Amino acid sequence: MEKDLEDKDKAYRSFVGERIRSIRKQKRLSLQEVEARSEAEFKASVLGAYERAERDISVPRLQRLANFYNVPVDQLLPSEDLLNELDANFYSQSDVDTSERSIVIDLTKLSESKASEAAVIDRYLKIIQVKRQDFNGRVLTIRRDDLQALAAIIGTTVEDAPQRLVELNLLRDAI
Repeated sequence: MEKDLEDKDKAYRSFVGERIRSIRKQKRLSLQEVEARSEAEFKASVLGAYERAERDISVPRLQRLANFYNVPVDQLLPSEDLLNELDANFYSQSDVDTSERSIVIDLTKLSESKASEAAVIDRYLKIIQVKRQDFNGRVLTIRRDDLQALAAIIGTTVEDAPQRLVELNLLRDAI
């Protein structure tokens, strides 16, 4: 049980690290540039360790980093969808209803897609990103109510939409 909690904590740190890295990259900054611009408050080696989940970041330091990046502090934390995914993975697979699995669109694949539906899917997902103030830019988790609209956009049922997204090669690759 204690090992499971350690694994869950490590997964949470990984999610935080991914968010920190995502915001830094969105700001088009290298680790060294963050160190220089922050006047060494955020050393490249330490920031890299946060991003790789090798080191914990304190709440006050997370707040200062959010201020440095000029984003709300909650944007450096995992989204509710990722936390739900973490909780789902924490419990045995038999306890998780597969109909409630997250659908994660790979926005890079979408931008490169030649499918006729790609442009309209892209416009719809941009609306979701603006509504959520999602700063990630690489993937977008589709919520149940979003899936209904997306299914209509791609001309399928809600139940068949995930398979159609697989056929369009728009889902994030399994980790």
